[in-house]
Amino acid sequence: MFRGASAITLDSKNRITIPTRYREELFADCQGKMICTVDIQHACLLLYPLPEWEEIELKLCNLSSMNQQERLLQQVLLGNATDCDMDKNGRLLLNGPLKKHAGLEKSVMLVGQLKKFEIWSESAWQAQLQQGIDKIQSGEFELTDRLLDLSL
Repeated sequence: MFRGASAITLDSKNRITIPTRYREELFADCQGKMICTVDIQHACLLLYPLPEWEEIELKLCNLSSMNQQERLLQQVLLGNATDCDMDKNGRLLLNGPLKKHAGLEKSVMLVGQLKKFEIWSESAWQAQLQQGIDKIQSGEFELTDRLLDLSL
């Protein structure tokens, strides 16, 4: 499981380096093979270990290409899905369209989200984090039945 936010750098060759604490697990679970695609709700990227992504692909396969909304989702997620193989130094190459979608520059945040990572520009992540905290504290945050059962 991936958790926590790590400040990392996008180098001049459009590579990010996965923090050391995740590398052993990623090499053991998927030989460093990962898939990166766009997030459809935010200006960030989603980075999945290959086995996790394959489960999502199966779900996308079950959608109908004849249904306009389902096909649109397939096009966006699958059309932007890019193989990212981690090298022996833990580096992953991000292509230009992915980098552009997330507005990535030198300062990047890698955010663990249990079975995947989100990749944000540092400024966008800080804004997203503050917006979330503000919404929760203001009382605008609607508690669903699942959230009512969550005990922290």
